[in-house]
Amino acid sequence: MDETPSDVPFLFPPVTPQVPAGGTWWRDSVVYQIYPRSFADLDGDGVGDLAGITRRLGHVAELGAQAIWLTPFQRSPQADHGYDVSDYCDVDPLFGDLAAFDGLVAQARRLGLRVVVDLVPNHCSAAHPLFRAALAAGPGSPERARFHFAPGRGPGGDEPPNNWPSVFGGSAWTRVTEPDGSPGEWYLHMYAPEQPDWNWRDPRTAPFFDDVVRFWFDRGADGLRIDVAHGLFKAEGLPDLEHPGALEPMRLRANPLACDREEVHDVYRRWRAIADSCDPPRALIGEVNLEPDRAGRYTRPDELHQAFAFAFLVAPWDARAWQAAGTALLAGSAPKAPVTWVVDNHDVERSASRYGRVREPAGDVDRRVQGQAGGTGRHVREPVGGTDRHGRSRGPARARAALLAVLGLPGAAYLYQGQELGLPQVDVAPQDRRDPAWPRLGVSRDGCRVPLPWRRDPAGAHGFSPPGARPPWLPVPPGWGELSVQAQEADPSSSLRLCRSALRIRRELHAEGVLTAGDAVEWSVDDEGGLVVDRAGRFTLVLAMGEGPVRLPPGRLLLASGTLTGDGLLPPDTSAWLLR
Repeated sequence: MDETPSDVPFLFPPVTPQVPAGGTWWRDSVVYQIYPRSFADLDGDGVGDLAGITRRLGHVAELGAQAIWLTPFQRSPQADHGYDVSDYCDVDPLFGDLAAFDGLVAQARRLGLRVVVDLVPNHCSAAHPLFRAALAAGPGSPERARFHFAPGRGPGGDEPPNNWPSVFGGSAWTRVTEPDGSPGEWYLHMYAPEQPDWNWRDPRTAPFFDDVVRFWFDRGADGLRIDVAHGLFKAEGLPDLEHPGALEPMRLRANPLACDREEVHDVYRRWRAIADSCDPPRALIGEVNLEPDRAGRYTRPDELHQAFAFAFLVAPWDARAWQAAGTALLAGSAPKAPVTWVVDNHDVERSASRYGRVREPAGDVDRRVQGQAGGTGRHVREPVGGTDRHGRSRGPARARAALLAVLGLPGAAYLYQGQELGLPQVDVAPQDRRDPAWPRLGVSRDGCRVPLPWRRDPAGAHGFSPPGARPPWLPVPPGWGELSVQAQEADPSSSLRLCRSALRIRRELHAEGVLTAGDAVEWSVDDEGGLVVDRAGRFTLVLAMGEGPVRLPPGRLLLASGTLTGDGLLPPDTSAWLLR
C-alpha cells in the first residue's frame, strides 16, 4: 500500500483543520463513528486495526467531520467484538498497541480531528483478572463482591437466583463450578455469559473506573462514549421481575430493575469532575437508551455532556413520526446539552435498507431496527411503498434524505462509517455470522458491520486489506466495489459527494453564526407528507416523506439530496436545505 493517508485521489481541495475552540466542541460537532474491525486493515490479517484507521483518517478529515468515535479496541477475547473488556488500559493485539493508539491521536491532531474513546463500565470480560480472581476465591469472598454472585434457588441451587433474562437471550445468570469441582454459585450477566456485570455497590468499583477515565484522558482522548450508561446499578436485593416474558429483546431498558437507578448519577458527577479538571475539559457522551424525558436527566450541568438520541433510529419513514420524535428529543434535552442526532450505528440495520421496508407499528419497527431483519434469516414482509415506479428500493434515496436531515438539525450529528457511502445492509450468510446474539436470540447485527469498500478493485476486499491478505472477518458481497470511496469520488451525484457538500455548508453556516447548537426549532407537517423544520427563522430543512412532491417554502436553496422536479418541487424521498 502507498504512504498516503488514503490511496484514492480526492476531488475537493484539502480540508483546513478546524478543531472547535475550548471545551464545548461536542455541542455542534459532526462525529464519525469508526468500528475498528471493519474500517481498514493494514497488517493483512483480515481484521481492521488502529494503524489502518490512522492510514485512512484523511478520508474522515476530507469528509468534514470534527471528531471520531472509536468503538472498543481495548484488550478483549472478542466474545462481543470488544465490548467484553479484559484490560481497560491497554490495546488488544488484534488492533495494535498503545503506541499505535498514540500514533492515531497524533495523526488526528494533524488533521484537526478530536478522538472519542469507548468505555464499557457496566460489564467486563470473564477473562478479566478480577473476575478470574473471583472465580478462584469462592463464595462469600471479597473478590466475588466485585460482581453479582448469588446462590441458586430450588433443590440443590439448580435454578437461577432470579428470573431476569439476558439482553442477548436466555437467562441473565450462569452457574460456576467452584474451585473444589462442585456446582456453585451463579453470576449475573445482562448480556453474554462472557460479560459479567460489575457490582457498582461495591466501594472499590467507582475508584477503579475513575482511574480508567483518567488513563484515557491523559493518553489524549478528547472524550468518552459510555456504553450502556443507563445501566451499572441494579435494584438492591436483585428481586424478580413481575412479567419477564413480556420484555422486548435486545433492550436493557426493558428491565427497570437492571438500569436507570438513581445511584448511577453519582458516578457521572465523579467523572464530570475529572473531565472538567482537564485542560482543555473533556467530554462525556452517554449511550442512554431511555425515553427522552428520562435520558435528559443524565445531562444535568454536573453530569454527562450529552446523551445519544435513539428516537430516530426506530422511527419509521413518516413525517409525523419524525415530528413527534424530534419534538420529544428537543424537549427532553437539557439547556446546555444539545441533541445528538443519529439514524445509523453499529447495532442497527443500515438506513439505506431499513427505510425501504414496510411501515410498521413503532414496537415492530423497534425490534426490527435492533437486528431482527435485514440479514437475520427471519421472515420480512415485502415493503409497502418501499419501491419506486421502476421497482427499485426507495431506501437509498430516503437514506440520503435522512443524512441531510440529521446534519441540518441543531446540535451534534453522529455518522456511522459507510453512511456517507449509502451502504446497504448486507445479508450475511448464517454460517458467516459472528454476532454473539445470533446463536442465542436469532438476531444478527453483522450486516451493518461488513468491512468498508475503499476501491473498485476486488483485491484485498476492495482495499480494506492489502493485496494478498487473509479474507476479511466478514465476507463482502458482490458489487461492493461499486459503492467504494474510489467509485463515489468520480460520481458528482454520489452519496459521498453529497455528504461532503453538506458538511462544508454546515461548517460555513456555523462559522458565520447563521446556525448555532441552541437554535429554536419549529416543526410542521403538510398534507402531502412534507416535514418542514424551521431553525430560528434563518434556515429551513424540508423532507418529502409522503407519496407526492412537496412545494418548497421561501428561501434560497442551498442543497438537496436529489433533483427537483421540472416545476421546482421536492420529489418524494428527498430533503433540502434553504436559507431564509
